[in-house]
Amino acid sequence: MNIKAVCITVALFMAAGCSENSDNGLKNKMENTSDQPITVNLRYTGKNGNARKFAEEMTKSGTVAKIRAEKGNIKYEYFVSFEDPETLLLIDSWQNQAAIDAHHASPMMKTIAELREKYDLKMTAERYSPAPEMPESDEKFLRK
Repeated sequence: MNIKAVCITVALFMAAGCSENSDNGLKNKMENTSDQPITVNLRYTGKNGNARKFAEEMTKSGTVAKIRAEKGNIKYEYFVSFEDPETLLLIDSWQNQAAIDAHHASPMMKTIAELREKYDLKMTAERYSPAPEMPESDEKFLRK
């Protein structure tokens, strides 16, 4: 895991209320002042199917629908790994950092943190901002 992924993981745990101590220096370094979309890929890993149970409860409880309805949410979607049935990928995309910050301050984060704890999930995170446009050299590999 690279340092960027570690920092994002720490920031997500702090936002989820896993730590009462906030490091304003880290928060300021993590701020994306641009208005570009941001995608965070979260990988949840558990045992005995717990990652999948977590996603099912998030969906059935209506939490996923509430998150998708939040201002600035672009995508909130779970995917199952073919290579590791105990790992689940969440693609979580937002219009900008302000939208992510508002989401992290929402009541849903308490629910998410409680469910992560309930299912004893471990997490990694990777954060991406899109390139301005698809390079032509990459475009030729897309089948449309």
